[in-house]
Amino acid sequence: MVSFRQSAAAEYETVIGLEVHVQLQTRSKMFCACGADYQTAPVNSRVCPVCLGLPGTLPVINRRAVEFTIMTGLALHCHIPEYSKFDRKNYPYPDLMKGYQISQFDLPLATGGYLEIEVEGQSKRIGVTRVHLEEDVAKLQHFPSPGGDGYSLVDVNRSGVPLLEVVGEPDLRSAEEARAYLVALHSIVQYLGVSTANMQDGSFRCDANVSIRPRGEARFGTRTEVKNMNSFRSVFMALNFEVERQRRVLEDGGRVVQETRGWVEERGVTVSQRSKEQAHDYRYFPEPDLPPLVISPKWVEELRRSLPELPAQRKTRLVQEYGIPEYDAGLLTGSKDLADYYENVVELRAAVSPATALAKQASNWMLGDLTRLMNLAGQDITQIKVTPAHLIELIGLIEAGSLSTTLAKTVLEEAFQTGQRPSDIVRDKGYTQISDSSVVEAAVAQAIEANPRAVADYRSGKETAARFLVGQVMKLTKGQAKPELVNELVKQRLSGGMEP
Repeated sequence: MVSFRQSAAAEYETVIGLEVHVQLQTRSKMFCACGADYQTAPVNSRVCPVCLGLPGTLPVINRRAVEFTIMTGLALHCHIPEYSKFDRKNYPYPDLMKGYQISQFDLPLATGGYLEIEVEGQSKRIGVTRVHLEEDVAKLQHFPSPGGDGYSLVDVNRSGVPLLEVVGEPDLRSAEEARAYLVALHSIVQYLGVSTANMQDGSFRCDANVSIRPRGEARFGTRTEVKNMNSFRSVFMALNFEVERQRRVLEDGGRVVQETRGWVEERGVTVSQRSKEQAHDYRYFPEPDLPPLVISPKWVEELRRSLPELPAQRKTRLVQEYGIPEYDAGLLTGSKDLADYYENVVELRAAVSPATALAKQASNWMLGDLTRLMNLAGQDITQIKVTPAHLIELIGLIEAGSLSTTLAKTVLEEAFQTGQRPSDIVRDKGYTQISDSSVVEAAVAQAIEANPRAVADYRSGKETAARFLVGQVMKLTKGQAKPELVNELVKQRLSGGMEP
């Protein structure tokens, strides 16, 4: 794999524009009554004559999908025109049985918005060209054949599922900005409740248009389209690779070709899929079987008033209400489920003491050890066995002096694995904090005797040596010694205030 070099950033400017497709979470498909739950349905079981575009059938617009699209447009600060329409987009692909897709061309449901992102502490506004609505296509399944080129089967279940497309302006200047844009948009559609936005199952997918140009040049370079990126990490890696690939082509005296390239995760490279030297003529024309949409300002205002609290608003509120740092609030509100869990923790505790007294501790545990455990297990906050009540109880045990922070980490790990209450784990495993001075003194003496170099370092002025010895005592007591007592006794012994 070719690594991206920082020198490229000095010579060339990267230009990225993203097209994001979001499957809408409606009960039925976009233009018929078939169920939209295709993910768990048997193959070709969510199909009707309308899905197949059979002669004599007429599509009917899914009102909820239109509402979801307008809501997304409003959340992205778009203008919602009073008039919109659907169009036929014609192209001959095997996953498009009708030979055309019902989409929107010149009069989409939302235009001219923006999305605020933050990268390395700097805020930047990225333009949104349009948000439009269309139907998804069928799914092809490819199978190898021992004696030939193989064959493909078509599952029509996905065909006709409502698909929202957000077309961004080419305002992104790095793979990191592109990732931040996707994370922010992903968070917004989840907060709105319009989609599951699961990248792994294709509910939230992204195509990127990438080009580079000499720094200071006003004209755009030749762009390539990159597909097949199914995670935020994939997007970041694929864009960095493609930028470096284009730079090398130009430095070697070649020219970048306009084409579609696919990201190959296993190899860490993009590969050419098809040429796009000429723009494809989709022969758009107004969909003759659907009436134009007249969107009243009153309807738009009703939808605007129905919008939930969005990530940026929630972040501001968490900082103001609970006094946590903006950085913490930003991480917590990046996921609606994570933010909901956090607020459940602090609100449950508020019945006993002010929420602000627990807010920072809860944030630290969630963004630190709990996130680490979730990452190792490949789980998200909705799947774990540690409930908000468990986390409150764990923090309460620390505050009461029953657990040290070190021992609390062990208890959290066991609660994560078993779902047991922290107090039950402490009782069953005997995880009681040791506050008996004579027991701790013995461990201190053992640690000092086993580490003469650390003792010498401390006495020569290295304060960090004391922290090392404290750590050794905690290991000897399996994290059960009271930290404050350990600190006090270690310093007394090092200063000669205790009998050997």
